[in-house]
Amino acid sequence: MSPFAGSARSTDTWQHIRVTRRDGVVTVTLARPDKLNALTFEAYADLRDLLAELSRERSVRALVLAGEGRGFCSGGDVEEIIGATLDMDTGQLLDFNRMTGQVVRAVRECPFPVIAAVHGVAAGAGAVLALAADFRVADPSARFAFLFTKVGLSGGDMGAAYLLPRVIGLGHATRLLMLGDTVRAPEAERLGLISELADEGRADEAAAALARRLAEGPALAHAQTKALLTAELDMPLAAAVEMDAATQALLMNSADYAEFHAAFTEKRTPKWQGK
Repeated sequence: MSPFAGSARSTDTWQHIRVTRRDGVVTVTLARPDKLNALTFEAYADLRDLLAELSRERSVRALVLAGEGRGFCSGGDVEEIIGATLDMDTGQLLDFNRMTGQVVRAVRECPFPVIAAVHGVAAGAGAVLALAADFRVADPSARFAFLFTKVGLSGGDMGAAYLLPRVIGLGHATRLLMLGDTVRAPEAERLGLISELADEGRADEAAAALARRLAEGPALAHAQTKALLTAELDMPLAAAVEMDAATQALLMNSADYAEFHAAFTEKRTPKWQGK
């Protein structure tokens, strides 16, 4: 995403999400606990727009995406979304589905690591949001379900058919997207869907600790690593190593690279500046 802001000011109030900031870490909490944090049209739009705004800020070093209450996110709100989509024409439906995909792209393309703190259910769009994150920290109560075929839709929703095979392999991804089976934390960890399995009730705490570790590190290096991981998914090796070479040449001119050498020479901890 471009760091250059347009004329619009930053937004102070968001619907159904709570945003807090501390020491370079932004925590975005889905806040409809009575609905298991089911997403509305407005919530999708808020997530998309919030990520775009945060991407223009130089102060953000890491983002935690969490859910309030008994679960992470149960997906799209059945009453508010599915009922409404039955009355939409094809053009309106295409606009809606493109918007949900834009949320996933925003998670993947923002220039800072995103950590999903998962407890309880992560279903449908909630499972894809967690999938799109760079890290998934989950406690033993976590369960993932890509439910799209169970409502008569393609399992490849919001980029799931692109991302999931690259995380857990084509065979496992086919099973989860085709059948919509629920995967509980032990199996999810075995498949590689979970990055870190936290203690019971400690997913938010473990995700916050990881976010602090990332925020205290070399932000520019993290941003470029994330960008390369996404860009090189579909590149041949020759193109990938050329992109790596160009990236490293640029970073070798950075203040952080020089700071590492100075800190190493002076036998101290580097003071990363993110530039």
